Amino acid sequence: MHFTSLLIFAAALFVAAGSPGPSIAALVARVIAKGFRDVFPFLLAMWIGEGIWLSLAVFGLAVVAQTFHLAFVVLKWVGVAYLAYLAWKMWTAPVEAREGEMPREESAVKLFFAGMAVTLGNPKIMMFYLALLPTIIDLASVTVVGWIELTLTMAVVLVAIDLAWVLAAAQARKLLKSKRAMKIANRVSAGTMAGAAAAIAARS
Repeated sequence: MHFTSLLIFAAALFVAAGSPGPSIAALVARVIAKGFRDVFPFLLAMWIGEGIWLSLAVFGLAVVAQTFHLAFVVLKWVGVAYLAYLAWKMWTAPVEAREGEMPREESAVKLFFAGMAVTLGNPKIMMFYLALLPTIIDLASVTVVGWIELTLTMAVVLVAIDLAWVLAAAQARKLLKSKRAMKIANRVSAGTMAGAAAAIAARS
């Protein structure tokens, strides 16, 4: 692919993915409430999910997404339900400040599938790859090599954006030392997570 085309794609993705949305809200809330050590399965699932949408668009499988629309609707509501569950867990979480290992109440597998459900069921992400991407890139002329180049560009942009959010949330977490501050952080994180669930649920 032309380097200019990749730059245009990277810029559009940076704006779309960098703007705070349900996925970013869920990610930041999770890091503030639990720390960053166990958030990477969630991140990995988000990146793989976006790769799936990119592949669907590049290989002309938008019709598949439309044909199996019900499956993606189910995934959306699974993600909403799990985010709501995490919000409740954060709201009711104990505020004991412990040194050392972070609490890990959710397994890596659960976090991975939550991230996948949130990403595959997010209409904002779906519309970017299936509706906006074809206006940026001539998908009919994209070869396998071009798909690899797009995927690598996507990975670089998403990793940079998401890790920046994780670092910012981790720094904010360091400032929360007292029980009162931790309780406030848990409640704010719970509210943010619930808002993310509501935002995904409200989108059609």
